[in-house]
Amino acid sequence: MSGHSKWHNIRLKKGKMDAERGKTFTKISREIIMAARAGGGNPDANLRLRMAIQKARENSMPADKIKSAIQRGTGEIEGAIYEEITYEGYGPAGVAVLVECATDNRNRTVAEIRSRFSKHGGNLGEAGCVNWLFSPRGIVSIPRNGRSEDEVLELALEAGAEDIKTEEEAFDVYTAPEDLAAVRTALEGAGLAVSNAEVTMLPSTTVHLDGKAALQTLRLLEVLEDLDDVQNVYANFELDEAALAAVS
Repeated sequence: MSGHSKWHNIRLKKGKMDAERGKTFTKISREIIMAARAGGGNPDANLRLRMAIQKARENSMPADKIKSAIQRGTGEIEGAIYEEITYEGYGPAGVAVLVECATDNRNRTVAEIRSRFSKHGGNLGEAGCVNWLFSPRGIVSIPRNGRSEDEVLELALEAGAEDIKTEEEAFDVYTAPEDLAAVRTALEGAGLAVSNAEVTMLPSTTVHLDGKAALQTLRLLEVLEDLDDVQNVYANFELDEAALAAVS
């Protein structure tokens, strides 16, 4: 199982879904704010904003909160000024870790992240130390539901996808980041259910983990992701099913 794209699935299997809806709303709100600030408040002309709004609706975020976040991003109403920062570091066994943040206090954020790394077998690195290992890709997850890989592959390629990967419970369809929304729409139009769609960071190489290193790495990612300022966490590790069962 690929840690770079399956961290949320691992949390599900470990029973660690976000229990605090407010925290989920906070992260989505910040993404909407940053998207609107970067590309304007019209989702039809701003792909990033359109995807953030879709994610908000999938998480039952109230419409007034979505509207407020857009207006904060465009400057129509006042609010905290967030900046996007990506921190890089190493986890147990040399796992490369990227931490994407949206923060209104850079000093607070870097101190919290450095503390989490040092307490959980890793260390915060310099800018550029691991970023070169990752590249952005769109990923659409489709529950298997009895469908064959050949069937999904054919539909995915027709929709403009680049490739698919078969996991235990789902097919992961990979796209260029800019094609993600169109591919998702086409797949849903072809009758396929979509359980998740996002732009992620995929590594060029991975580190296989088991035993203590696997447990430490999952714990590090968990405590990083739980920080309010952290939007996304990516890492280049692999876990087989036996190792996943052992740490669950």
